[in-house]
Amino acid sequence: MEEKSKHIDWIVLKKVLGLAKPYNRLFLFCVMVALFLAPISSVKPFLINKMIDDHIALNDIPGLIHLCFVYLVFLFLTVFLRYAFIYYSALLGQSVIKDLRVRVFKHISNIRLRFFDQTPIGKITTRTISDVQVINEVFTQGVLNIAADVLGIIAVISFMFYTSWRLALISIVTLPLMAIATYIFKEKVKVAFKNVRTEISNMNSFLQEQITGMQVVQMFNAEKKESKKFRKINRKYTKANLDAIEYYAIFFPVVSMISAFAMSLLVFFGAKGIWDMNISIGAFVAFPLYLNMLFRPVRMLADKFNTLQMGLVAAERVFSLLENDEIIKDTGTLEANNIDGHLRFENVSFAYDETNYVLNDISFELLPGKTMAIVGSTGSGKSTIINILNKFYEIQSGKIFIDNKDINEYKIKSLRDRVAMVLQDVFLFTGTVMENITLRDPSITPEQVIEASKTIGAHSYIEQLPGGYDFVITERGSNLSMGQKQLISFVRALVFDPDILILDEATSSIDSETEAIIQYAIEKLIQKRTSIIIAHRLSTIRHADNILVLDSGNIVEQGSHEQLLNSKDGAYRKLYQKQFSQSLESNV
Repeated sequence: MEEKSKHIDWIVLKKVLGLAKPYNRLFLFCVMVALFLAPISSVKPFLINKMIDDHIALNDIPGLIHLCFVYLVFLFLTVFLRYAFIYYSALLGQSVIKDLRVRVFKHISNIRLRFFDQTPIGKITTRTISDVQVINEVFTQGVLNIAADVLGIIAVISFMFYTSWRLALISIVTLPLMAIATYIFKEKVKVAFKNVRTEISNMNSFLQEQITGMQVVQMFNAEKKESKKFRKINRKYTKANLDAIEYYAIFFPVVSMISAFAMSLLVFFGAKGIWDMNISIGAFVAFPLYLNMLFRPVRMLADKFNTLQMGLVAAERVFSLLENDEIIKDTGTLEANNIDGHLRFENVSFAYDETNYVLNDISFELLPGKTMAIVGSTGSGKSTIINILNKFYEIQSGKIFIDNKDINEYKIKSLRDRVAMVLQDVFLFTGTVMENITLRDPSITPEQVIEASKTIGAHSYIEQLPGGYDFVITERGSNLSMGQKQLISFVRALVFDPDILILDEATSSIDSETEAIIQYAIEKLIQKRTSIIIAHRLSTIRHADNILVLDSGNIVEQGSHEQLLNSKDGAYRKLYQKQFSQSLESNV
């Protein structure tokens, strides 16, 4: 299992580094800076050694001044290279994740709706924001820094042996202890960090759901219960962080103790070497500097390996999202330009989970410019029909035709351009009324919006808002009434001038007074358009050319309002009687 995990890590690392391909020059520049930085940083203790042994001990002031100048040159060069390495590695990381965020969002935009039905939005948000941000650290604190530190360690050890092989051997005696402590720390923190990533994902999912449904929470006085749940999730997240902090709290004192022990050995044997005349004073002074330069990167390597590991864990999650193939394949080649709107379902069956069928062998025809209403009890499959018509989901069997062409022959984007939907739960974005109507489409002019608003009788109601079309709508349209939101959605549908119009429960959540306004808007919208109306209020569909009655995914009746009412034992007649307390004759 461990071998498999390591194999996966290398595969993921290769994919992450592949993200930097558009920035190859920047990546190579950072690698070159790391290559130069390692030996140049190690030169400074060597120069101090030379200052003492070759100039101070011999009272060579001119030579000392010259060497001091050389030391300053290397010092400034080191500072410059370290600045360049930190800045440009960060620039590389930010450039990569900027492109990755766009790629992830674009992919999410094309995933079929089934994925969102099954995946908490909070987890998707975590993948898009938090996990992508962690990938940045693979470049800023991971691969490049590890490579620079390893090169630095090799350079320091080389200079140490060149300066004094005796002191070098004494200095590296404690390296195995440091390596063991580092390895144990790395493994422990890796597990702790994985727990942190899992718990923050759970917390994001919970918060997103609770904040979105806060009205329901307060409506049913569930604040205490939900707070209790949050405290439990928060405790788990806090504990995961504290576990990681505990390992750091143990590791760094242990490393300090090992470093102090190494320094003690160095002082003891170094002083003895000076007395025995086999170690120079310059080397004795330079080696504590070497030792610090050796242990600092060794100490930090564990942390950087864990940063790299966490970046790879986050990358694996992001790549699993990007490699999600739950995308409706757009194999169509036809452009749906100005279609007539002739719809035909032939023996269509559909299941959301591939097992429990919501539609069973559905067949019907809707002629161009005609209106069809779909009625039935909750769960009968009404909304499913319009979902598969828009290709939000793919059917298991049967065929759907538009203008006698299989909808799979049409390009999805062009097909959806010709089909407009007005849903019961109108979704409005944060922005002005104008922006919500046009969806920021630059091809739609304000004049077109106003004309569409006047056509369906919405202009005067929008003008009454503070600022009119410039009125700023808050998130999900919380500062508008249901009727106002519906009117805006109707204008939005009309301004895109669709050939097929779908109204899904468009009047189910509004009062009778507003219903009259909405009903007028509906009549204007469906004129000369192929229309499908899903409605619970049967009074709103009396004038439909055809009414489809569904029950458990089956068509049990279809016909006009009068024809269905004349069927004594018909399902439509029973639905109608349930809605109206007056006698059937007085309502006809």
